Amino acid sequence: MKDEAIKKLEEVTDEELKNFISGFSETRQIMAYYRCAMMEIETKFKVLNEEFSMQQNYNPIETIKSRLKSPESIAEKMRRRNLPMKVETIEKEMHDIAGIRVICPFITDIYMLAGCLLKQDDICLLEKKNYIKNPKENGYRSLHLIVETPIFLQNEKRYVKVEIQFRTIAMDFWASLEHRLRYKKEIDSEIAGHLATELKECADTSAALDRKMERIKDDIEQHATNKEENWAE
Repeated sequence: MKDEAIKKLEEVTDEELKNFISGFSETRQIMAYYRCAMMEIETKFKVLNEEFSMQQNYNPIETIKSRLKSPESIAEKMRRRNLPMKVETIEKEMHDIAGIRVICPFITDIYMLAGCLLKQDDICLLEKKNYIKNPKENGYRSLHLIVETPIFLQNEKRYVKVEIQFRTIAMDFWASLEHRLRYKKEIDSEIAGHLATELKECADTSAALDRKMERIKDDIEQHATNKEENWAE
C-alpha cells in the first residue's frame, strides 16, 4: 500500500499548481512583506558595517546579497513537502522565502555580526544551524539563522521570517562553484562521485585557509598593539 503522503502528493495536479502560482503572483502582497523584511535586515547590517568603519576603520562585511524565492519555486517546494497549496501556508510552514547572505573576511566577523544582530530587541531568533563548527557531509560551511523581524505597515505591525547565511569569502566561493557543478545533470554518476570527493577536499583546504588567514590577522593586530604600547612608553 502506498504511503499516504505520497498518495496525497500525486493527487495534486499540475493544474492546481498552475492555479496556485497564478493566484499567488496576482496578489503580490505577501511577497511585498518579505521584500520589506529583507530591506530591514539588510539595513541593520549596513548600519553595523558603517559603525565599525567609523569607529575602528574596519569593515567586517565584504558583500551583502539578498534573494526572494519566486512563486514557482515556493509552489514546487510546497508540493515536495506535501503542504496545502494555500498562500496562508507559506507564513506558517516556510522559513526561507526571504534570504540574506552576508559575506565576511574572517570567521570571527561572522560570529561578531551574528551576535550584534541578535542583541537587537526587535530581532527574534527562531533557529540556528552552525555549519562552520559542524560542516555538512559534502564540506559545506556557513552559519544559518532564521529570525523574525517586524515590518511597520500603514495600519499594522507584522512579523516576518528571514533566513540569514553568514559565510567567509572562501566559503562563498566554494559554495557557489559546488552549486553550479551539482546541477550539471549530464555528468556521469561515477565521474560525479569522483568530483564530489574532490570538492570535499577543496572545502577542507578552503577551511584551512580561513583558519590560517585568521591567525595571520591576529598576529598583525598583536604586533601593531605591541608597537603602539612601546611607542607610548
